[in-house]
Amino acid sequence: MRIPLDRQSASPLYQQIGSYLRRGILSGSLAPETRLPAIRQLAQSLGVNRITIETAYADLEADGLIYTRVGSGTYILAPDSLAPLPRGIVGAPWPFWQQELQIQTGKISALPDEILRAAGHPHPISFAGGIGDSHLYPARDFRKVIQAVLRQDGVEALNYGELNGYAPLRGTIAHVLASQGIQVLPENILITAGSQQALALVSQILLRAGDVILVESPTYSTALELFRALQLKIIGIPVDQNGMQVDQLEKLLQLHHPKLIYTIPNFHNPTGTCLSGQRRRQLIALADRYNVPVLEDDFVGDLRYDGRAQPALKALDPGGRVIYISTFSKMLMPGLRVGFVAADGPFYDSLVSYKRVNDLATSNLIQHALEAYVTVGRYQAHLRRSCQLYRKRRDAMLLAVNRYLPASVQANPPQGGLFIWLCLPAGLSAEKLLPLACQLGVNFMPGNNFFPDGQGGDSCLRLNFVFQPPDGIDEGIKRLGQAMKRLSVK
Repeated sequence: MRIPLDRQSASPLYQQIGSYLRRGILSGSLAPETRLPAIRQLAQSLGVNRITIETAYADLEADGLIYTRVGSGTYILAPDSLAPLPRGIVGAPWPFWQQELQIQTGKISALPDEILRAAGHPHPISFAGGIGDSHLYPARDFRKVIQAVLRQDGVEALNYGELNGYAPLRGTIAHVLASQGIQVLPENILITAGSQQALALVSQILLRAGDVILVESPTYSTALELFRALQLKIIGIPVDQNGMQVDQLEKLLQLHHPKLIYTIPNFHNPTGTCLSGQRRRQLIALADRYNVPVLEDDFVGDLRYDGRAQPALKALDPGGRVIYISTFSKMLMPGLRVGFVAADGPFYDSLVSYKRVNDLATSNLIQHALEAYVTVGRYQAHLRRSCQLYRKRRDAMLLAVNRYLPASVQANPPQGGLFIWLCLPAGLSAEKLLPLACQLGVNFMPGNNFFPDGQGGDSCLRLNFVFQPPDGIDEGIKRLGQAMKRLSVK
């Protein structure tokens, strides 16, 4: 145990040792029933005599903070036995630089899942998340793959690996993208820790505080949080049933001179819409004309249930205009934290450099395992099963919405993805609806979270239809309808 001691201080060493341990015990950083070092061991480690440690321990025991178990050692008491927390020990004012951050960032609002847990319903149903059903994760198959990789690749899989990612995985991704009409070489792919890191890397390279970024309005809430953290000026472009309203883009390009356009053209988060083919080509042409890069976030492009696939923006790119990011987290398991960027030219070299100074490399073991999993066809089989199940769940939610919610509720059926964007009847507020819904054991993501200014979406909410089985979806929407009735009569 490393205890900082000031041998020049007027405070005796036993008091310094006792104060350090007391703070740890009362703050909870030293957990109850933790065994403290033996007196002789601690004395030797700190370079003090045994009497100093014995005195410090005796004071703590007299205060009811520790106890001695004969023949075993000295232990911290359980919480219900602890003395009251002395004032001034914990909870002192933060240093000024911490207080300045506290003012800048403010307090983080409780997330819908936290509100749902706090409500204490015995059978909670969440529609708020952005991931698939954990019961469908291919955990058993992936465990077998990892074991096989460790046998075959050994130490190689446990090293840092290549800066831009495991070469066979990059080759496999390039092959998958080619089947989707995106011609990218493996040497133009960078493996990242999820698409969120890819988004952060692109933003850090291209943007500085005060720069303008154009986004769909509404758009991915965590992207907005990132852009705000980077102190960017966020300008929204409205979305309709065909995606971004590109006809409004040119005047925004002329007015704001943005440094980046961020878009989710496939199964948009949160609305579930897809950008039409005509608008995709118009977007590429405008970005080229005004010399603005486009960041294409294709986070669930493979989860299509109906309709005809549109070409990726990257597939329409004449060269170096579009940066393409995607992830395996949504289709496989969020804990993989494996995404990738496809980019061309000098920008790709900058990506690799920024990735290295951010975290050196994405987990090499996971990359080896993912490559083996995808190569043998398990990934495509899992994707087909997921699409079949998620289509049924989407249909189950749309059916439940028609059955239990007011007729004036609007819900456009998405052709794929994870979400249904629900527009409430006139006069109902999603922010006011959320606590009532949580009391009944169901939640959702309020619409304001997805708008650049944090406003404009209070009449809307996002529902995840893939996280729950059909019976849970039916019960959850039924509870949501009950919450709407309660709000209407208030």
